[in-house]
Amino acid sequence: MNPTRSVSIVVPCYNEAESLPHLLSKLDATVAKLVERGVEVETILVDDGSGDNTRQLLQEATRQRPHLRSIHLARNFGQTAAMAAGFDAARYEVVIPLDADLQNDPADVITVLDKLDQGFDVVSGWRRNRKDLLITRKIPSWIANAIISTASGLRLHDYGCTLKAYRRFVLQGVHLYGEMHRFIPIYAAQRGARVAEIEVTHHPRQYGQTKYGLGRIPNVLLDLTLAQMLWKYGTKPMHLFGKFGLLSGGLSLFFFLAMVWYKFWGGKDFVATPLPHLTVMSFLVGCLSILMGLLAEMTMRTYYESSQTATYVVRETCSNGRSVDLSETPPAVALPPRE
Repeated sequence: MNPTRSVSIVVPCYNEAESLPHLLSKLDATVAKLVERGVEVETILVDDGSGDNTRQLLQEATRQRPHLRSIHLARNFGQTAAMAAGFDAARYEVVIPLDADLQNDPADVITVLDKLDQGFDVVSGWRRNRKDLLITRKIPSWIANAIISTASGLRLHDYGCTLKAYRRFVLQGVHLYGEMHRFIPIYAAQRGARVAEIEVTHHPRQYGQTKYGLGRIPNVLLDLTLAQMLWKYGTKPMHLFGKFGLLSGGLSLFFFLAMVWYKFWGGKDFVATPLPHLTVMSFLVGCLSILMGLLAEMTMRTYYESSQTATYVVRETCSNGRSVDLSETPPAVALPPRE
């Protein structure tokens, strides 16, 4: 593939006033190296409703750095929403999110970009030598990564590492909710993207306190369940609800036949058993499941047809022996003049 010509670096920030001056200096160095290589760079720092003077520091920083833009959210919406705001504002062909707490090293932006240029669509960072507490951070992370890898079929060591690189087409049509930013590599792989993983540097946190603890684990597991269900049945919900409805209907028939057996050969009145209740309940659950499948099917078709969203992704077209790679984005758009 052609070498990357333009990069958007997205950094969500929440109460990071202490680390921002150091982060900005490291970003300046990384941007300078990329510019030397002929890469156009923009950095987008998203203030996620910080309560300290993060907003003021970012406003001042934008006056001194042509490559820097800042976005200030009305309140604290969470890391995923802040990252989505940065992705929506990004204008270049490769998007690289990064943590603001300096545990990710901005110098590794070049490392993941080099890996991306080897022919991949997504490169995920792996904090192999992670500088965090064993009990509260490392062990839960290992367990979560194992569960996510097993459930999704995409084997990555570190889904929680913010430092990743995405080609822009991978993010098209991806809407982030909950804690779903960590599942973007899964969405990308499901749509045919080539995903790689590379070791990156991880530093101990020097400023402030972590904003994310063990309380996120249930949210991550629930979001994983949702993501897998949307992937497997998002375009065919009737297959999910219909199968469950048919299973419930089959159980209803089984319970009814058991009632008949008790009536004539069981030597016991079936009224004295729970079979009548189970028969009726299973029959009603089956009918309701099928009706829910019909409603979900109509909702899904309305969504795709009204939003004109395709249910497929085209990577390449070929005509007269000439191929066109549709995953490659056009050259970066020119930045508007600064006021």
